Amino acid sequence: MNQSTSEMEDTMNKEINEATGRRDGRGLKQIGLFALSALFVTLAGCASYAGRDLKPGASTLPEIVASMGSPAMRWKDPDGREQLAYPRGPAGTQTFMVFVAAGGRLERIEPVLNVEHFARIEAGKSDKESVLRLLGPSNPTQTAYFKARNELVWEWRFCDSWNQVAWFDVLFDGTTGVVRTTAQRPELVGHGGHPVSCGH
Repeated sequence: MNQSTSEMEDTMNKEINEATGRRDGRGLKQIGLFALSALFVTLAGCASYAGRDLKPGASTLPEIVASMGSPAMRWKDPDGREQLAYPRGPAGTQTFMVFVAAGGRLERIEPVLNVEHFARIEAGKSDKESVLRLLGPSNPTQTAYFKARNELVWEWRFCDSWNQVAWFDVLFDGTTGVVRTTAQRPELVGHGGHPVSCGH
């Protein structure tokens, strides 16, 4: 069964309300999201990270799920093809999209948190559904709604071109769900704001 954009948004909004008690300001969620974050880590730890044991044209859908775990999101197209999203966060820096042919066998596995995929998002044109199908669900601990600007922000943690941890932000109009703009920023730690190496 597909997980719709509205269901995804309802889940995010519920977490925001439970954690902050309001719907304005940046206020990162402190409550409820830790359980969700732990779930992502557990699922990633119990399954193949990138499905390297799977073979295009041969591996079946049940074998994909057995290897990589249950997908965070799933879409089925009218022609019978399926797309499965495997975010490896919140501490990880990659999401894998698995594409399955109509016959139920693996077509390809595609890492999507990179500049090539980010560049496909168009301000004033792309919407939440298209962004979800392109990048998968955002990091659950970094979702925020700004009431004053009527702006929803989704963020993804990724490894940039300099092999450093960074964040990719997508800012949506809170009413239409259409992308206003995107941004990229490094993850900095410590008093001096030091960059974080991806470690590989």
